[in-house]
Amino acid sequence: MLKKFLAMAVGLLALAPGLAAGAEAPGPGVYGKGPEKFSLATGSPGELGLVQALAAGFDRAMAGKITLTWIKAASGESLQLLKDKKVDLIMVHAPTAEKQAVQEGWAKDRTLIGSNEFFIVGPASDPAKIAAATSALDAYRRIAGAHAKFFSRGDNSGTHKKELHLWKEAGIKPAGDWYIVTKDFMIATLKRADKEQGYFMVDSSTWVAENKAAPNLKVLYKGDKMLVNTYHALAQPAGATPGAALAAQFIAFVASAQGQQIIKDYGKDRYGEGIYNDAAYARQYEK
Repeated sequence: MLKKFLAMAVGLLALAPGLAAGAEAPGPGVYGKGPEKFSLATGSPGELGLVQALAAGFDRAMAGKITLTWIKAASGESLQLLKDKKVDLIMVHAPTAEKQAVQEGWAKDRTLIGSNEFFIVGPASDPAKIAAATSALDAYRRIAGAHAKFFSRGDNSGTHKKELHLWKEAGIKPAGDWYIVTKDFMIATLKRADKEQGYFMVDSSTWVAENKAAPNLKVLYKGDKMLVNTYHALAQPAGATPGAALAAQFIAFVASAQGQQIIKDYGKDRYGEGIYNDAAYARQYEK
C-alpha cells in the first residue's frame, strides 16, 4: 500500500531521519521544522487532520524543536511497520493485535487516546432494510440475506478487522458478487460505495468530515456498543529506533490534558462538532 506514495515521498526523505535504516518512504505529511525527528503510522486520524493538529500542539510544547513524518497506513500495516522498526510509533484500532505486540515485546506504551464509532451507511432505498435492525449483527445478517451490495476495505485495517469480527459473530462467511473488496482506505471506499450504491461500515469521524462526498448514502444503522471504535498509541521500545524516545514523549503529550483537549475539540471549528471522543469517554468501552 505504501508503494503508491513513493513518488510523493522522494522530496521528504531528507526530512525524516526518525525513520529507521531501510525504512519505506514516508506518506503525505511532514509537520514541524525542528531538528528532533520521528515518524508515525496511522490511517484515518492522518487523513482527517488530527495527526497534524496533535503535531502542532506537541511542537509548541517542545518550543518548535520537532518534525513529525506521518506515514499513511491502515492498522494492520501500521503494526507491521512498527514491528519492522520502520516507524517510531503508531495510532491504531486493533485491540487484540495491539496486546499481542506488547506481549511479544516489540511495542510499548500502549495508551488509550480516544474513540469514535462505526456507522453502517447505505442507499436511502435500504434494500436490506437495515434501518429496522435490532443490532449490528442483525444488520449484517440482513445485508447478507438480501445479497445487497456491501463494500469491504479488505486491507487488514482496524475497520476491516472489526467488519470480519461482526460477520463471524453473525455466523456468516461473506462471499459472492454482492461482497466487494476494495483494498483501499476509508475515504476512497466510502466514495466507491456512494458511486455504486452499496452498504459500507464507515467510522463516524470520517462520515462527519466527508459525508458531502457521499450524497447518495445515509446512516442507516448506528448505536450498538459493538460498533464503538477505540484508538491506542504504541511506541517502539527504548532505543529500538532513533526516534523512539521522542515517540514516547509524543504519546505522553497526547494522553495529557492538553493533548486530550485537542482530540476532544478537533473538528468543532470546521464541522460544528468534535469528531473524536477523548480517552475519558472511550475508557468505558476499553477492551
